[in-house]
Amino acid sequence: MQPNAKEIAQFIDHTILKADTTSAQIDTVCKEAVAHSFFGVCVNSSWLPRVVSNLKGSPVCPVAVIGFPLGAMSTQTKAMEAQWCAQNGAREIDMVINIGLLKDKSDAAVLADILAVVNASAPAKVKVILETALLTEEEKIRGCQLSVKSGAHFVKTCTGFGGGSATVEDIALMRKAVGPTLGVKASGGVKNLEQASALIGAGATRIGTSSGVAIVNGLAAQGGY
Repeated sequence: MQPNAKEIAQFIDHTILKADTTSAQIDTVCKEAVAHSFFGVCVNSSWLPRVVSNLKGSPVCPVAVIGFPLGAMSTQTKAMEAQWCAQNGAREIDMVINIGLLKDKSDAAVLADILAVVNASAPAKVKVILETALLTEEEKIRGCQLSVKSGAHFVKTCTGFGGGSATVEDIALMRKAVGPTLGVKASGGVKNLEQASALIGAGATRIGTSSGVAIVNGLAAQGGY
């Protein structure tokens, strides 16, 4: 049975991550999130204090991305950004995995990178962005397994900036890889109610999108994430 728009709203991280984002756009996204009872608002870390201020007194969760969008900066830099975000009101933190190290099968280094962010983020929850469009099936599974081992709370498909988009097949694969308890976030190219419903049906427990208002209205978005 397909969830209705109101039910789907609680899955949505209302997202604005483009480089040319303005303070007025941040304010609008926060107002929309509160009005539609979205789960969270997801922004680059520089906007986090404004989001926290805007969402004060509401149940909407402030979410910050770190190591975004490439995931290729030093582990120490990621950990410092994560710690700052946790100290400044982020209740969830979405980090980008080191994609090159994963492809090199440098699993110990990938694990150390995620673990440093998980430790620095406490008590905020951590989502690990795999950037699925750049990975083989084996790499996706290994990335999921390392995320579980690190103590992260979610795995996530895409940044929205690396090509590709969230697919039902990837969500099903990730759900199988992490088991029933870890969160799975579908992000990248989710533009309408039908897509969101299908991804939830495949095992997603969160939807990251800039088209949240269109989704809850059951409409196809005109823009992209």
